[in-house]
Amino acid sequence: MERSMFLELALAAMDELVKLAQTDEPLWLRSLEGGREVLNHEEYMRSFTPCIGLKPNGFVTEASRETGMVIINSLALVETLMESNRWLEMFPCLVARTSTTDVISSGMGGTRNGALQLMHAELQVLSPLVPVREVNFLRFCKQHAEGVWAVVDVSVDTIRDTSGAPTFMNCRRLPSGCVVQDMPNGYSKVTWVEHAEYDESQVHHLYRPMLSSGMGFGAQRWVATLQRQCECLAILMSSSVPSRDHTAITASGRRSMLKLAQRMTDNFCAGVCASTVHKWNKLNARNVDEDVRVMTRESLDDPGEPPGIVLSAATSVWLPVSPQRLFDFLRDERLRSEWDILSNGGPMQEMAHIAKGQDPGNCVSLLRARAMNANQSSMLILQETCIDAAGGLVVYAPVDIPAMHVVMNGGDSAYVALLPSGFAIVPDGPGSRGPMTVKGGGHGSSNGGGGEDATHRVSGSLLTMTFQILVNSLPSAKLTVESVETVNNLISCTVQKIKAALHCES
Repeated sequence: MERSMFLELALAAMDELVKLAQTDEPLWLRSLEGGREVLNHEEYMRSFTPCIGLKPNGFVTEASRETGMVIINSLALVETLMESNRWLEMFPCLVARTSTTDVISSGMGGTRNGALQLMHAELQVLSPLVPVREVNFLRFCKQHAEGVWAVVDVSVDTIRDTSGAPTFMNCRRLPSGCVVQDMPNGYSKVTWVEHAEYDESQVHHLYRPMLSSGMGFGAQRWVATLQRQCECLAILMSSSVPSRDHTAITASGRRSMLKLAQRMTDNFCAGVCASTVHKWNKLNARNVDEDVRVMTRESLDDPGEPPGIVLSAATSVWLPVSPQRLFDFLRDERLRSEWDILSNGGPMQEMAHIAKGQDPGNCVSLLRARAMNANQSSMLILQETCIDAAGGLVVYAPVDIPAMHVVMNGGDSAYVALLPSGFAIVPDGPGSRGPMTVKGGGHGSSNGGGGEDATHRVSGSLLTMTFQILVNSLPSAKLTVESVETVNNLISCTVQKIKAALHCES
């Protein structure tokens, strides 16, 4: 009975997705900066019958659509979406954790056409101020024509509940997904639709405009991530090496270094949002700033981490600086001494560079900090940076010099112990919260002259920073008040240094 209901829901969701992907105005509107498309909810209610029931009390709706060209063919993208591990690897900053809980149909004729599976996922925006979205959903794949496929997701919580009164998580997915059409030269045209209802009361006020506009979990972010990741794969599979790359690294060394960087970035993301990837324990410490979240966990029997008690501290702040400017500042090894205590007060030197995209900001680097005195060896820092239309990421970790020599010669990176820290940068969304300024040189609407002066709010970025540090090498040790104070001070001092360097102390 349940499986027949799943199939009926999947077919209805697929029909809705295709219509949402193919219909323009008045169903979709462009009232936003950057030309992003958002759903006209009044028109939507007239055109569609809700396939998973009415919106829960207290929930709000977000819906967006984005179309882009991606260097991947339709079959490869469909296969990526239908395999939970490959989906996770393609969208590491969006998907914290996922699993396939039931395969209802594997498809027809040895293809994914008609494949239907039940999945569980934790979706994230990289900030401690935005709760992880936990969703149970059907994923259904259908071929619509030669070289044209569609993959749709839809929540199933209302079907699976047997107690009588439906219960909801903090989010549910209305028909969402993508329509993919093959194009020449290995490209695809991807039209992505994201439609969700969620409990806004759990979201910090800093992030509400961004989420409601679809910039957090919306279609633009999925397409931008897909484009960047596919471009990276195409470059890494290419036989030619970009000119800036250091040719001293062998092909196997490049692969090993990239694998280590991927693990570092994955662990960074897992430490920002408190997903269930790691068993974090949240601390309610009195000596910690209100918007700083501190968590601890034990690191045991993992060769990729130092053993002991790991402390993670994360916070998000608003800055009146564009995401691109903020990203360029934080990734520049020459300016690192302006905010990073690991720099030993001076510029760092780039020892190795592996390009991951056409944008120079998409790369993995190995940096060297100068020694503080003649008896101290210089420190190495592994860093991964990436940027796209949806935001940027700067992730780094101190690494052992002998271990990195092994990695750069193609050795196994699984035994390199590291704890990542770093930054996630996103646009702040419409209705930004900056101070009022005046265009035209006057003093706002009080001038009484009826001239061209106009007040507007400064736009900017939402910056999340996270530090993971080993506070005790004994897993059984107790956490001290001093350790918590140290990491809280590190967070607040870094914020102040960044604000001072970018002249936005106010």
